[in-house]
Amino acid sequence: MISVSHLSKRFADNEVLKDINLNIKQGEVVAIIGPSGSGKSTLLRCLNLLEKPNTGTIKIGSVALNSEHYHNKDEINLRKQSAMVFQHYNLFKNKTALENITYPLIVGQKIGKDKAKQQGLSLLERVGMLPYANQFPITLSGGQQQRIAIARALAVRPKVLLFDEPTSALDPERVHEVLQVMLQLAKEHITMIIVTHEMEFAKYVADRIIFMANGVIVEEGPAKSIIDNPQHELTQRFLRQITDEIDFEI
Repeated sequence: MISVSHLSKRFADNEVLKDINLNIKQGEVVAIIGPSGSGKSTLLRCLNLLEKPNTGTIKIGSVALNSEHYHNKDEINLRKQSAMVFQHYNLFKNKTALENITYPLIVGQKIGKDKAKQQGLSLLERVGMLPYANQFPITLSGGQQQRIAIARALAVRPKVLLFDEPTSALDPERVHEVLQVMLQLAKEHITMIIVTHEMEFAKYVADRIIFMANGVIVEEGPAKSIIDNPQHELTQRFLRQITDEIDFEI
């Protein structure tokens, strides 16, 4: 359902993505892991053109785009295929939880206010946030804001949900409530690509794990296999570093 071919991205002289090739099936949950600076988030942002690739083609559903020559209409059509959940929520601070969800429906999809409200309330209930419909983001915890952000992403009925380290800005006690919502979405066979440092979550929820380093896909395979028995030396070293306890004396 998603196909990426020969994708590359440079920032000045720094080549962040180098000839990325990737295929994802409908309903598949793919976790992307790797050290900071490996190109994980840039790859995700290229899929919905928040970052413009230098070369390569992206196909989501029936919409394909050649990054070297495309029209504004092609860009709009590709963006409609996905929805992004950001690390820092990106909610409108001057809008309530419900308004954050209905805004893209009313403005972007020209849905009537009553119908948009009905859909918004249903989505809030789906992520366990219905009692907070009329509260503003500033009154909510990080975990609650992220659940609203997930509901907003679901509102536009995308072909794929893109998660860019959705729990990294949360207090540890709030991480679980967001991961539970994502687990439920996985059970509903919603296609998801998740950049994450939550290895246990990736192991048990993702169908497949992609390990990236230095702008390339180093290793990929079934989630449990990659976490428990990585084959590449870089993957082994990365997983060892994040699972080893820090040993120090005071």
